[in-house]
Amino acid sequence: SFGTGCGLVECDTETPAWLPYVAVPDVVSTTERGRLLGASVLLDPREGPTGARSVLSTPAGGEIALWQPNR
Repeated sequence: SFGTGCGLVECDTETPAWLPYVAVPDVVSTTERGRLLGASVLLDPREGPTGARSVLSTPAGGEIALWQPNR
């Protein structure tokens, strides 16, 4: 169990945005599963200092980020 958390990140976007993150055990395979289920990948999986993330968009236009924290 990962629990509940939050964070703020400064991004170079035109408008303010809220992006929910969901912790997953494997960001690469979960991103690919999302793609196979019809999601568009807005940000391919990438490593950061505290873990890996990706961003998906649903066919209806909703966005969600996947998060795999470093262990």
